[in-house]
Amino acid sequence: MRIAQHPILGTYEKGQKVHFTLDGQDMVGYEGESIAAALHAAGVMTHRYTAKQHKPRGIFCAIGRCTDCVMIVDGQPNVRTCITELKEGMNIQTQYGVETKEAWEAKNK
Repeated sequence: MRIAQHPILGTYEKGQKVHFTLDGQDMVGYEGESIAAALHAAGVMTHRYTAKQHKPRGIFCAIGRCTDCVMIVDGQPNVRTCITELKEGMNIQTQYGVETKEAWEAKNK
């Protein structure tokens, strides 16, 4: 299921197929769609885990107002994936608190 209409980004023509990684796994989406839309189409619903209670979060508002969809994109934490356009070669990671899974696990052993 691909998101085709977005309240902020509007409607877009499906761009070229692009490749990106999610937690080291190769993924495919379309240039110009949001990262969240590409992940949703691939069945990925969890974008981050909360810092204190480690609860999963994903797309909620889909217009950039909340922080439920934030992820680490090309090394930058707290990127709102619902309003960030997908580009070729992006490295996307699930966010644990405000860091990578490896850093979070090292601190919480």
